[in-house]
Amino acid sequence: MTSERILQDRITENLVVEKRGPAGWITFNDPGRHNAVSYAMWEGLPIALQALAEDPAIRLVVLTGAGERAFVSGANISQFDTLRAGEDAVQAYEKVAEAAQLALYDYDKPTVARIKGYCIGGGLNIALCCDVRIASDDSSFAIPAGKLGLGYRMTAIRNLVTTVGPARALEIFLTAARYTAAEAEARGLLHQVVGAADLDAAVQDSIAKIGANAPLTLHAGKKMIRQMQQLGPEVDLQAMNRLVMACFESNDYREGRKAFAEKRAPVFTGT
Repeated sequence: MTSERILQDRITENLVVEKRGPAGWITFNDPGRHNAVSYAMWEGLPIALQALAEDPAIRLVVLTGAGERAFVSGANISQFDTLRAGEDAVQAYEKVAEAAQLALYDYDKPTVARIKGYCIGGGLNIALCCDVRIASDDSSFAIPAGKLGLGYRMTAIRNLVTTVGPARALEIFLTAARYTAAEAEARGLLHQVVGAADLDAAVQDSIAKIGANAPLTLHAGKKMIRQMQQLGPEVDLQAMNRLVMACFESNDYREGRKAFAEKRAPVFTGT
């Protein structure tokens, strides 16, 4: 199948956008950092999605990571000291990341996450914003926010809860445990797990099945399902945001960043 690269001059080189037959492909392309999402990648994701939305020949979009070791290993922690330190910087970063997440979550066309390798933190949230998640059996999954002392936005928590239910969401979030693909599938995080050699065939099978269906029907059904997953008006989003900001302003968050850079276990104090 031929591949047509698009948006080469409009977004970061770490986000590759292609058209392959009936599917648009978005590849997180920084394998040296295990495809950790940078600020520029967050900014570029809505642009990529919009470009693919405007092509009527594209029936669905596949998101994947470059190389063999990672889908997305989380946010690019090397940027945290400048882009996620201080209230103004955190608010600006959260605004851009939230916009990217919502662009994917609310996307009109079906989306498939092709997962091979690390799918951690923000990478797992990206996958949870997709409609279908297919992973190779050598992949691993975690939400390690508790090990870093950072705040996890309310909509990302919503995505986790609506995917696996509150009991499993509490387990996954509170333990910050790392799960194998089989364990992630058992907890409801994945739709399908296959051997690494069979991953592309499984994704192509999903593309064929989804691409053969009526686009307007899929669009209508997806919108209805997303409406049912919305946060209710009784949720105090401002209060939830204050909780998130308190994490980013804490001594524990500073300790978490320092410990990560020094490759040691953090010592948290709850302050």
